[in-house]
Amino acid sequence: MKGRDIVAHAVQKDVKFISLQFTDLLGVIKEVVVPTKRLDDAITNGVWFDGSSIEGFARIQESDLFLKPDLSTYSLVPWLSDNGKTARIICDICRSDGTPFEGDPRFVLKKAIAEATEMGFQYNVGPEPEFYLFEKNASDGSPLDSSGYFDLSSHVGYRLIKEIITALESLGINVEASHHEVGHGQYEIDFEYGHALQIADKLLTLKYTVKKIAQMHDLCATFIPKPLMGAAGSGMHVHQSLLNIKSGKNAFYDEKDRYNLSKIAYNFIAGQMKYVKAMCAILCPTVNSYKRLVSGFEAPVYITWASMNRSALIRVPKWFKEKPESARVELRCPDPTCNPYLAFAVMLKTGLDALKSNLMPPEPVEENVYQFDDEHLVKKRIETLPSSLQEALDHLKRTEILKEILGEHLFEKYIAIKNKEWNEFKTQVTSWEVKNYLDVY
Repeated sequence: MKGRDIVAHAVQKDVKFISLQFTDLLGVIKEVVVPTKRLDDAITNGVWFDGSSIEGFARIQESDLFLKPDLSTYSLVPWLSDNGKTARIICDICRSDGTPFEGDPRFVLKKAIAEATEMGFQYNVGPEPEFYLFEKNASDGSPLDSSGYFDLSSHVGYRLIKEIITALESLGINVEASHHEVGHGQYEIDFEYGHALQIADKLLTLKYTVKKIAQMHDLCATFIPKPLMGAAGSGMHVHQSLLNIKSGKNAFYDEKDRYNLSKIAYNFIAGQMKYVKAMCAILCPTVNSYKRLVSGFEAPVYITWASMNRSALIRVPKWFKEKPESARVELRCPDPTCNPYLAFAVMLKTGLDALKSNLMPPEPVEENVYQFDDEHLVKKRIETLPSSLQEALDHLKRTEILKEILGEHLFEKYIAIKNKEWNEFKTQVTSWEVKNYLDVY
């Protein structure tokens, strides 16, 4: 819709407020709320805000930034109506001279997409975010239910998921399926595959919706990767492919290949395998992320690729022969705490880099890698993902292509924030240490 159509729709639907949303460097949603009477001015001129107060944004002397609404993201927020209906618009961030702000994560993804477009491709993704639902007092570790994988969930859980799906549909997100995951109180909601920028917007909307509706029912929803020790972690596997813009066909498909993958797909796999250690600092961005990436819980640990082997970092899912447009590869290390704009940007650009240099991946490993001993791993030259945020950051700091993708401003800000996070974590005294050492030493 055009600006005047959106203003007319808001007036017709008696919308009182507009939530102008954007994300900080870490992917946390921020908002500026304006009354609908200011919507036309916001669309035409943008809305100014102080960028120096937002994590990872501008310095004090460069604080004047403004929000530029992306009208394609306009939608009504179904649960905000007590004081008048509210609509939501996701925004790009600009400097005072109107140029894009290089610290805006959405702009980073747009740049990567523009490069793919110049090469003749559209980058499509399909994330599978998992999350836990806890009773309101989540500190006691009480999940909402005791169901398991694909079980019929509890009455409360089933009702809540239906309410979330209904809300997502009204926000323009076409949910394809939802189910109970392995962990008690753990769920997954999958939505339509599509253009990376649109899906990143929708992923943030999904997380926002899940958490808000859970709060309305006095529950706690969390997307952190390992909320419970000894239980399944919450990942966000991402299915991905390239569409040939000129032909309209899936550039990852080749009917003559044993995996039905094209050379372009193999290049893409190779690029992500090459840079994944540095990418982990973006895809698995928290201290908690690395408590998920351990053996025994189906999370990837080893840098391999395969077809049906779910211990692999990159998996090639099966699809019907009649649907070559479904050819794709699945990256299994990301978790839902990542900023989706940055995550999709580094996934895309590392794949494109390998396409340019015609980099090819090693042979697939179809065996269960978790059963390999150290000698076998060395023989097959199988490397492991980082085991901590610090290790991932060390790889990120010395990987030039990641600096190029993120841009110098964002790259330096991101490393500074995450270094601070790691340094705060490693000086903490945990209850485990007190319990195990207090009476012994």
